[in-house]
Amino acid sequence: MPNADYLDGQLLIAMPGMGDPRFDHAVIYMCAHSPEGAMGLVVNKLADQMTFPDLLDQLDIPVGNSDNSIQVHFGGPVEESRGFVLHSNDYSQDGSMPVDENMALTASVDVLRAMSVGEGPIMSMLALGYAGWGPGQLDAEIQANAWLHIEYNDDLVFGNNQESKWSQAVTMLGIDLTMLSTTAGHA
Repeated sequence: MPNADYLDGQLLIAMPGMGDPRFDHAVIYMCAHSPEGAMGLVVNKLADQMTFPDLLDQLDIPVGNSDNSIQVHFGGPVEESRGFVLHSNDYSQDGSMPVDENMALTASVDVLRAMSVGEGPIMSMLALGYAGWGPGQLDAEIQANAWLHIEYNDDLVFGNNQESKWSQAVTMLGIDLTMLSTTAGHA
């Protein structure tokens, strides 16, 4: 049962002027958020010079009849050599962690093997690394106006137009980008 105080299964949107270039205009799918901390995957930035066939080759996984349009994302600055597949819940294995009733996260190479032969999940997003926050850190960043959040959206997570995801997410909030300030005030 999701807790309304936490953002599991939702999307974070980086505010302009955040100050951390790794998250400039980032949209992050939140895989876990609790008093112990938070973990998410950046869904709108690609990994530099890494393709799905390159990754399979590095892991000695035969390419098979995989979909060569699978993109490899920069999931975040933590453990950038570790892979994660965020996917629809139609695929599950022992290492899959349910995020909510529709989504799961798998971090084993078995999902890559399945994807390499076209037997993986119907919808998936492959990421290297993740975004992580310690206890209370994300909540403090949200209170400091570094992040906004919106409900999950298929296109923002699984769509291939990385360049437009941030502006689409902001538009879903009903915010005019020209009215956003890079500084925050507090009363």
